[in-house]
Amino acid sequence: MYWIGAIVAIGVLIVVHEAGHFFVARWCKMRVDRFSVGFGPAIWSRKTGDTIFQIAPIPFGGYVQINGMLVADEIDPDDPHAYPNRPAWQRFLTIFAGPATNYLFAIVLAVVFFSVAGVETNVRKYCEIRSIEPGSDAVGKLEKGDRIVGIELYDGDKLTYQGRLQKSLGTYVQIAKDNQIKFRVERDGSDGVKSRMVTVHAHKVEAKDGSTMYLIGVRHTELHERRDVGIFASVGYALYYPIDQTQQIVSGLFKVVTGEEKGELTGPVGITSVIKDSIEAGWLSLVRLLMILNVYLGLFNLFPLPALDGGRLVFLGYEMATRRRANPKVEATVHMVGIMALLVVMVLVTYKDIAKLL
Repeated sequence: MYWIGAIVAIGVLIVVHEAGHFFVARWCKMRVDRFSVGFGPAIWSRKTGDTIFQIAPIPFGGYVQINGMLVADEIDPDDPHAYPNRPAWQRFLTIFAGPATNYLFAIVLAVVFFSVAGVETNVRKYCEIRSIEPGSDAVGKLEKGDRIVGIELYDGDKLTYQGRLQKSLGTYVQIAKDNQIKFRVERDGSDGVKSRMVTVHAHKVEAKDGSTMYLIGVRHTELHERRDVGIFASVGYALYYPIDQTQQIVSGLFKVVTGEEKGELTGPVGITSVIKDSIEAGWLSLVRLLMILNVYLGLFNLFPLPALDGGRLVFLGYEMATRRRANPKVEATVHMVGIMALLVVMVLVTYKDIAKLL
């Protein structure tokens, strides 16, 4: 059921994005032939007005087919409802509406989340273990779901720090280096919550730039204390949320491109797995993840790459600036090459994600 819930959550992201395209296209008096959630032949469809609404078997995507948007479409040059015959600014808004709706939905979810859960403070509550790297010293000592609520650092046999996590877990690991680290761990069991001390040694890793890092082989989530801010302040935090997340994502991408940090591609299967874990953790965890995924989806589609909304916006921006439409065949070729490249990357990333699950 968690996996089914994760696929439904992916569907919500798709519907939100495509609904943006659909409603703005209709508002601009364009004829929409098809609204599909998923790819492939329809397993359910219904025609309402001029539009066929359908659900397809491959759930990791969707599309809105606007009449005349494809080069292969035969259109009447005098048809006022065909995509190419509408003003450039209306076509621009229609394409831009998909990513914009994801950003808007992130704000709506953020209002709900901050109203219920409050906003994070700088006080760390605990670290929750999400996964453990095979072969690391943490195997058999820590488990998924464990909560690290305290830490003891040693310099040889000398205790140098004892208490709550006032810094990030990674910072403490770098401080400890080769010395032992003791964690106070809480674990839920059938007879209640148990607390115990666990001793873990980090392993040394040489980075590409020659620097040395120490890792304990776990992926974790840091949870902070939260404070109630009320509904009105929540709106303010929610409006700022997508701006803040976009800045963080762009900054992270820049560090990956410059080699400062290591990046990792995750496809629909990997994202579905992460959503499944969030559903297990509770509905607030799911809402928080959907907030960030909407920002990711909106931002990713705004990148000026062929086959993405951002790529189409580049051509429309050129048309609006020069008052000359780009050659439709050239534009179609560019997008087709982009689609093929995207499919190749998607297959490779999906293969990697499935291999991780097996």
